Amino acid sequence: MTHSAASIIEAINAGALVDAEHMCRDRLQRQPDSSDVLVLLGVSLQRQGRLDDAIDVFARLTRLHPEDATHWGNYATGLRMTGDLVLAEQAAETAVRLQPNDPQRLDQLGMLQLQLVKPLIARDTMLRAFGNAPESPMIRIDAARACAACRDYRAEDLVRPWRQWVPLDDLLQFDLATLLAQLGEANDALELVEDLVARAPLHIEAQLLRAAMYERVNRLEEAEALLGWIKSNSDEEDSYSHQRIVHQQAQLAMRKRDYAAARLLLERVGPHDEADYVHWFTLGNVCDKLGDNRAAMQALEIAHARQIAELRIAAPKRFEAGADIFPGAKWRVSEGDYQSWSALKTPDASQSPVFVVGFPRSGTTLLEQMLDAHPNLQSMDERPFFNMLSNRLEDVGIEIPRDLGKLTQRDCDELRKGYLLMACSKVPRRWDARLVDKNPMNMLWLPMIHRLFPRAKFILAIRHPCDVILSCYMQNFRAALLAAAGQSLERLARAYVEAMESWLYHVEIFKPEVFVSRYEDLVADTPGQTCRIAEFLGLDDAERMLDFSHRAREKGYIKTPSYTQVIEPINSRGINRWQRYQEYFKPVLPIMQPMLDHWGYAIDASPVAGEH
Repeated sequence: MTHSAASIIEAINAGALVDAEHMCRDRLQRQPDSSDVLVLLGVSLQRQGRLDDAIDVFARLTRLHPEDATHWGNYATGLRMTGDLVLAEQAAETAVRLQPNDPQRLDQLGMLQLQLVKPLIARDTMLRAFGNAPESPMIRIDAARACAACRDYRAEDLVRPWRQWVPLDDLLQFDLATLLAQLGEANDALELVEDLVARAPLHIEAQLLRAAMYERVNRLEEAEALLGWIKSNSDEEDSYSHQRIVHQQAQLAMRKRDYAAARLLLERVGPHDEADYVHWFTLGNVCDKLGDNRAAMQALEIAHARQIAELRIAAPKRFEAGADIFPGAKWRVSEGDYQSWSALKTPDASQSPVFVVGFPRSGTTLLEQMLDAHPNLQSMDERPFFNMLSNRLEDVGIEIPRDLGKLTQRDCDELRKGYLLMACSKVPRRWDARLVDKNPMNMLWLPMIHRLFPRAKFILAIRHPCDVILSCYMQNFRAALLAAAGQSLERLARAYVEAMESWLYHVEIFKPEVFVSRYEDLVADTPGQTCRIAEFLGLDDAERMLDFSHRAREKGYIKTPSYTQVIEPINSRGINRWQRYQEYFKPVLPIMQPMLDHWGYAIDASPVAGEH
């Protein structure tokens, strides 16, 4: 009996895979080189789990039809399933060579390159795929995953329209939710994953992500209850899920300030793998809370070493010989350059954002939440908008800040429009409120900010530089710039001095309106400092800003690392914490001395009162 291709396909779709295989072999006895039947045979074998047999069939097809990209793609898929990623990449490269503009072939190759830990090559391949299929959700998600692996800001742009795509198939929706969580979009990730588990409640990985997002948006009781459910419904032999559960339990123990329990859990379960630096950052912070300084620094040293190993692959330019820690900090706009800028029409202070700046971990998030509690102000969490605008200008040959004088009225109007559109994409804009833009590293973008918003007001957050450096060293920064700077206390100290010198220089050139908010003063006299900030911004009813912790809890999700702290009342626990680590600061203090002197901080006592 001769079986038609349609009958074989029907058997495969019905799950009768052995029958489909026999039907294929029967046909092949009479037509041994039939490519259609060989493909169906390969598929039936692959779905039976007989991967080696399937690969033999797909390899035969590449020999029979060496110029057919489809067969090379099928061969690559089979090899990938067996774990032979190197040969799979070679087969996928052949498929792309044969069909260089086929987005499916490019996507397959890019994902293999990502698995082979070639993030930069994968990103370029995936962006080519996106260029050929810009409307494909799968291509956009995969391209964003490659960009995220390189810590490339384009990842956010690629997945911004995600609400137009859902519902997606389970695997792709989970990938998207995971990616959004990685990008810091916890509310969006939670929305996606809750939709997914509503239709697939036993999707344990999705439930684990859901529990992690509950913790991240401060829904702690729900996170704890869900972890209990996951534990009772997951396979006891699933070591991966077990590790994830224990790590999340440790995080919840930290939120309850049961640091001893958190440490016990973390040390018992260990890291997921050799590349897992998150585990070591968490353990380092737990040991710090317990007062075990030496164990904290040992864990953090491992964390940074593993993070830097990843960054050397994802962002190698940051580690080239002679590379600047903060490239933007080296540029200076001279007085002569500034005087040569053409006069432009610009927004007044009331139509300009309020910029909250300062080196990371200086208290910028606290200030942002205080300002956001006032009804006449609206914050949007931390966003690298000026980095993105600068990248767009570089694409057309404008380098910032060197070429700021070349920007015309139209250029600046368009840049302000682009800034506003990005802001509106992140927060439902209230037009009766002034925008608060809190990004610590905007202190390096002062020249560009001044060109676009010359009448804007700035709040500069200052904290004891040694406390700042220690706190930064304990953070797992997502931004490659900060993660690379944080590999050692000494490098962080140099980064701090570079950033602050750039800020102080340009403040003298542009003379913007700046309020210096000293963290220690804010803690010691919160009402008094709040009134001064309100007066600086021309706001009435400063008391509204004192209820910031309640407002932060209402918001649920706060993007920055201090999200667990700003939902609590102000306390002095973070002041002079660095003194416990003085032995580690011996090589750091000489580097920091100019800034210690400038801001009036001592190394053996509390800071000098008042503003510099």
